[in-house]
Amino acid sequence: MKKKDFIIIRYGHRDVRDYRVTSHCALVSRAFGANKMIVCESKDEIAENTIKGVNERWGGNFKVEFIQDWKEAITKLKKRGYIIVHLTMYGLKVQEVEKKINKLNKIAVLIGSQKVEREVYEIADYNVSITNQPHSEIAALAVFLDRTQQGKELDKKFLKSKLKIIPQEKGKKVINTKK
Repeated sequence: MKKKDFIIIRYGHRDVRDYRVTSHCALVSRAFGANKMIVCESKDEIAENTIKGVNERWGGNFKVEFIQDWKEAITKLKKRGYIIVHLTMYGLKVQEVEKKINKLNKIAVLIGSQKVEREVYEIADYNVSITNQPHSEIAALAVFLDRTQQGKELDKKFLKSKLKIIPQEKGKKVINTKK
């Protein structure tokens, strides 16, 4: 099976209000196998610096890009062959569409931070819900990325890491790999 290419689109980011949630969306995206997150609306240096620091210490080359217009981001991704999956509690249940989505290799996952315009629902190739109840976009993103990769992302290796966790039944053990 060909490796999946995930790009996360963070719709409607407001830096004063959303920096922490957007940073957590980026951390989940990175840890669960996405390559990049596009943040739409406003540039957020706090979120950008958080990811740069995580990449430096923990490895990997996850990128954060800022673009003002969400429509422009989606149009460019569609031209590059990406299928747009909008995570929303109003969509079809993930368990009903995951087999179709699992066959795709280029997936752009759209997650909102504010009320989403009707046009987003129309431009998306799939509107997908993790549940049809209110919940966090962070949780929805993690569940979606896990289900569409069947858990394989949990064994991902991050190149050029300075730190590595040694799994323990009790306690914490982190080693510096660059000594």
